[in-house]
Amino acid sequence: MDKALPMMLKDLRLPAFSAHYADYQVQATDQAWSYSAYLSKLCEQEIARRFETRIRNWTKEAKLPRGKSFSTLAIDELPGAIQKKVIGLRDNTQWALQADNVLLIGPSGVGKSHIASALGLHLIEQGIRVKWFPATSLVQLLQQAKRDLDLMTIMTRLDKYRVLIIDDIGYVKKTDSETQVLFEFIAHRYESGSLIITSNQPFSHWDQIFPDTLMTVAAIDRIIHHATILEIDGDSYRRKHQKKS
Repeated sequence: MDKALPMMLKDLRLPAFSAHYADYQVQATDQAWSYSAYLSKLCEQEIARRFETRIRNWTKEAKLPRGKSFSTLAIDELPGAIQKKVIGLRDNTQWALQADNVLLIGPSGVGKSHIASALGLHLIEQGIRVKWFPATSLVQLLQQAKRDLDLMTIMTRLDKYRVLIIDDIGYVKKTDSETQVLFEFIAHRYESGSLIITSNQPFSHWDQIFPDTLMTVAAIDRIIHHATILEIDGDSYRRKHQKKS
């Protein structure tokens, strides 16, 4: 039976059991563990291994920018009101489970993408699936899907990510084909999944993204209905850190 056990554990895909069952057997004998205590210890190891594997895989598929995490974010250099909101979003991730949105608005270099990436990585570590898209890449994906008559399939496929990060939405070109698929996507995600959006343009300039006022207002209305808005101003976060390095 002992010789067959490793093979059975492999067939059952329980590598943590295989790695620890012999050592725990010794401990169980020495410390007079019950059968359930022995099994619980092995299950704890297997759950921990699966969690680590899932986090590693989700981090890889998210394609977040490298090096942009909370450990590398000089949060104390952000304006006080922004610090408070960022810490609140980090410490209470219920917003992501409720399909609330986060909007980071401000000029280039103030740390919008860094904050978005840091939130994304933190969410993954909390067991929430995330995907990062440059806005132009997302629009290209949606446009191709629409040409292939497959737009709903792609949007539904993206629903597996509880949080989608759209970086630099202001760089989307104001063309009917691009803005139409972007609007359809925003409408599809409304109250069903969270968006983290960065923009170097305030809402008053979003008519440069969408072709008409009605679509602009409708898009903004859906995004901000359940949203935390961080409007960041001041000196370039990026330039300050380049000077220090």
